[in-house]
Amino acid sequence: MPELTPPAAEAPVDPANWTCPAPLHDQPVVVMGHGGGGALSAELIHGVFAPAYGNPVLDAMGDSAVLRMGGARLAFSTDSYVVRPLFFPGGCLGDLAVNGTVNDLAMSGARPAYLSAAFVLEEGVELAVVDRIARAMGAAAQAAGVTVATGDTKVVEAGHGDGVYVTTAGIGLVPDGVDIRPQRARPGDAVIVSGPIGLHGVAIMSVREGLEFGVETASDTAPLADLVAHMLAVTPDVHVLRDPTRGGLAASLNEIARASGAGVRLRERAIPVPEAVVNACGFLGLDPLYVANEGRLVAFVPPTEAEAVLAAMRAHPQGAGAALIGECVDEHPGMVVVSTALGGARVVDMPLGEQLPRIC
Repeated sequence: MPELTPPAAEAPVDPANWTCPAPLHDQPVVVMGHGGGGALSAELIHGVFAPAYGNPVLDAMGDSAVLRMGGARLAFSTDSYVVRPLFFPGGCLGDLAVNGTVNDLAMSGARPAYLSAAFVLEEGVELAVVDRIARAMGAAAQAAGVTVATGDTKVVEAGHGDGVYVTTAGIGLVPDGVDIRPQRARPGDAVIVSGPIGLHGVAIMSVREGLEFGVETASDTAPLADLVAHMLAVTPDVHVLRDPTRGGLAASLNEIARASGAGVRLRERAIPVPEAVVNACGFLGLDPLYVANEGRLVAFVPPTEAEAVLAAMRAHPQGAGAALIGECVDEHPGMVVVSTALGGARVVDMPLGEQLPRIC
């Protein structure tokens, strides 16, 4: 993580001006790190939102909630998208807003069916930009097999927004016999990632900062529900699925380890990291494990099913680069440890905030 730089010495030192501050339990205001998917986000959720809404459904803390209604099991999720810039290599705010919510539903094993779309537009934004985003959403919804069934639009005064924000909510059906949640990770489970990590974060970084890393990079944003269906066709007993977005693979694995009370051991050499991500992280002093993804999943599956699930993933376009990267263990419960290429080991902790804010 980059070194944190407080405001200039002549100004009062105000943690609210830091992009990714150290966790301060008595912090009186919201800071950017609260939206990063790391320790500060968890602090906000467990210190403010969970006590306010607390109920058994919310307490599961999955990517989507699984509900029973009228004899059916429904997955339900909502997410807001505030990415900057609005358009980036490989995608834009529009397809991100569809794929992100579709993937949250898929992480419960659901077949996504319907989405809502709410736009917050800043006064002065070009209608051509809004049209381009809406058309990208329509194309992404069609590709994912979902219907945008309802929505809302609000406009805020110039200077009180950032062009376009989009919130999508979605519902889908969870098949009988499927029980996917972070609490089900258990020692012996194989840990599989569906493809190379870090591409979305590096693609955003390259256009936002005008940087080049030797290889052209595009976001990995993609819908994953069909890949999940192929995995469940092999075995309905997939224990855990997560899409490692904000906070990257490290944040997702830490959330799973803490929810289940099991340890996670990774093999550094087995984790697929593209050359562009290696170059970018080496140049900026970042760790690829913390870089955001938008078209990848991590799965915990029983060891007896690992090879079959891995083969099914590799036979699907969204899982062609799938790799077995580690296992769930009895040791170091609630922690993630990676065996390094040099034969040592290091703890991969939950990030505090986010290495690059406004990533999704």
